[in-house]
Amino acid sequence: MRNSFILDPSTTIEWKDKSMHLPIKIDWRILAPVLVATAGVCWGVIGLFSTYLSSVGLRPEQITVVRCVIAAGAIGLFLLARKRSAFAIRLKDIWMFLGTGILSIAFFNVCYFACIDLCGLSIAAILLYTAPCFVVLLSAFFFKERLTRQRGSALVLAFVGCLLVVGIGAGESALSGFGIFVGLASGIGYALYSIFARVALKRYKAPTVMFYTFLFASLTLIPFAEPQAIVALASDSSTALVVMIALALVSTVTPFACYTVGLAHMETGKASIMAFIEPMVSLLIGISVFGDVLTFTNGLGIVAILIAVALLNTPEEKICHLYKAVRNRSS
Repeated sequence: MRNSFILDPSTTIEWKDKSMHLPIKIDWRILAPVLVATAGVCWGVIGLFSTYLSSVGLRPEQITVVRCVIAAGAIGLFLLARKRSAFAIRLKDIWMFLGTGILSIAFFNVCYFACIDLCGLSIAAILLYTAPCFVVLLSAFFFKERLTRQRGSALVLAFVGCLLVVGIGAGESALSGFGIFVGLASGIGYALYSIFARVALKRYKAPTVMFYTFLFASLTLIPFAEPQAIVALASDSSTALVVMIALALVSTVTPFACYTVGLAHMETGKASIMAFIEPMVSLLIGISVFGDVLTFTNGLGIVAILIAVALLNTPEEKICHLYKAVRNRSS
């Protein structure tokens, strides 16, 4: 059986299966947002795994190392089995993967956990989710992406929704100026993955980008995570080992694969705003699995995020037409 891909300028892929004579068209204008939204969902369920691993003694930085090491190993095995040539990268391009792996994944995790210690969980989460704001600004500067009123409105609405979902510092201790600085740094670091990955995707496929991202992140974080304690836990508890693998595959490899592939076919700023689905899913997991209470404020936040995502994926012409219709009716 031979298959061929035809990529045309309208971002539509046609898969022709000559044995079945059934062409299947994939429109990336639809699939890319779906992939990014799927990434947000997979990131959002991370609490299912991290809560258990924390309960058996792993620290946040150790959980991060588990994610990165197993993800790098899984992607590496995939490349060995499917396409070994994907390991090949040019030495002059290594800065891209140092950017995604060290300046983004490793850096933002270190800053995020430091902010939790200094300011509390909700403030740290809010500052981390300033990332799409930085992505939109950096994308406008580096990639000349337009900051339209539609995108700006969706960004503001999604961020306000995030504030309402996470809770604006409820029950937290007094804020630390240095903690706020570190928290904003975590948002910048989180944003840098989208920027560096967008550049890397122009030269390499998503699996290559992901493999070297997690490889460099692992090499950076392992010295600070007491890996012998992680290995001992995995050896002593088969349940812990299964949860570690599930954490890496479900909430690391899958979402990063979806996001990275989606990022290759849509604007960086739009992709980052779509990922605001993550805190909403985290809240719903907390309610359905861990017995958290859904407040009226949380509900407003969920609605705001959903409206932002819908606004972001509505063609600009329809938004303009609706705006004109409302203005004409009011006048």
